[in-house]
Amino acid sequence: MSMPIVEATPLKSTAAEPRQRYVQCASPAGLHRVAYTEWGDPANPRVLLCVHGLTRSGRDFDALARALCREYRVVCPDVAGRGLSDWLAEPKYYGVPQYIADMVTLIARLNVETVDWFGTSMGGLIGMALAGLPNTPIRKMLLNDVGPHIEPVALQRIGQYLGKPAEFATLDEGIVHASTLAASFGTLTDEEWAQINTPLLREREGRWGFRYDPGIALPFAAATDETNAAGEAFLWHSFVSIKSPVLVVRGETSDLLSRETVEQMVARGQAVESCEMAGAGHAPAFLAAEQIEVARRFFLENRSDGA
Repeated sequence: MSMPIVEATPLKSTAAEPRQRYVQCASPAGLHRVAYTEWGDPANPRVLLCVHGLTRSGRDFDALARALCREYRVVCPDVAGRGLSDWLAEPKYYGVPQYIADMVTLIARLNVETVDWFGTSMGGLIGMALAGLPNTPIRKMLLNDVGPHIEPVALQRIGQYLGKPAEFATLDEGIVHASTLAASFGTLTDEEWAQINTPLLREREGRWGFRYDPGIALPFAAATDETNAAGEAFLWHSFVSIKSPVLVVRGETSDLLSRETVEQMVARGQAVESCEMAGAGHAPAFLAAEQIEVARRFFLENRSDGA
């Protein structure tokens, strides 16, 4: 399969600003608040839900949200245990089933029947599982460098840093460290790294550290070959059930999503297209104009809502 290569150039910002919101959700261990940023007209019935990767935050999508908030009400949650959202009382509930429940609660809060979905890495796993359910609210979905099969080498890489203690003397030191962990996002400017990494960090008693709950590493570390295989089988079952249009975006040098997996997704899915982002690995940052234009074309061309 030949996938088009997308080059990247910097994106000029616009004046749009987000609103910070919260919604109360439930787990078997109790209640927790999920934070989200909302961009654009709050009365716009067209919602784009952007869901981030494993240790990231909804502020990863600021550039994308600014670019699309005239057409969409763009909503970017911090998944439980990350960003400004509460940590779960029981870390064992950090997983796709809980995240789906939280996203369904969020969609109900938004008072819309359908959403379009942009999912990076973990956000794409959540999206695949939700989109495969009967009566899913997902109308279109972009999967950013993720599929039902995750390469073992990527799981090993993630396991080397996930949940490990990290303290920094300054905010800048933390930003640089986070940039090193995310180096495969592509070639970003210092300003862009600061924009997407500052929300990941917080100060406590004069030292800086990551906001995310180290407990998210516990279910990850407890996974076995058997549970990983069962999870992959479930995701393939969900993926082939998705009737809505799907665009799979792969980073050119991704160690998580292989070209072979993308080929299988296109062959086995019902309405799946793919493209590849040049100069990026796992996962394309979608800060560049050409990258954002890929999302714009997918979500806004051939609209079926009559708008």
